[in-house]
Amino acid sequence: MVRGKIEMKKIENVTSRQVTFSKRRNGLLKKAFELSVLCDAEVAVIVFSQKGRLYEFSSSDMQKTIERYSKHRKEVPTRMPEMKEYMQHMRLETENMAKKIESLEVSRRKLLGHGLDSCSIEELQEIDSQLGQSLRKIRARKVCKHYVKSSFILLLLSQACITNLVFIRNCFLLRS
Repeated sequence: MVRGKIEMKKIENVTSRQVTFSKRRNGLLKKAFELSVLCDAEVAVIVFSQKGRLYEFSSSDMQKTIERYSKHRKEVPTRMPEMKEYMQHMRLETENMAKKIESLEVSRRKLLGHGLDSCSIEELQEIDSQLGQSLRKIRARKVCKHYVKSSFILLLLSQACITNLVFIRNCFLLRS
């Protein structure tokens, strides 16, 4: 037999409501017990019936659990202002980063030669200066790489010459 979906609204028939309450209360308390055993969790459930009867389950001392809950509830509001302040700080940081990214994108486009019509003479001179500095750095790196490569080749040639001189000397010593 398949269970049908139950519409979530108050059960009008008093007898049906009481039977449903009893079954669901027992199921809830059973699940609370299972959760406490299986997961080693501190669980407390308090249920009041429509007539005011108390039903409860606690995996440990109910009073201690309630005190712990009360203490936790008092601590949470004090954390909220800190969290709001942190979120505000992060929002401002995000806005600043977005502005920096946009500024860098505009600068990059101008260095590539796009959107220069809106630039003033001073901005164009600054871009020219930046491009000149970049060009000098690139040329310096190329020259440095060339000298390093040349120095390495000279080192290899020197080692070959020394090896040849040692060989010639050994040959000369053998003849003598």
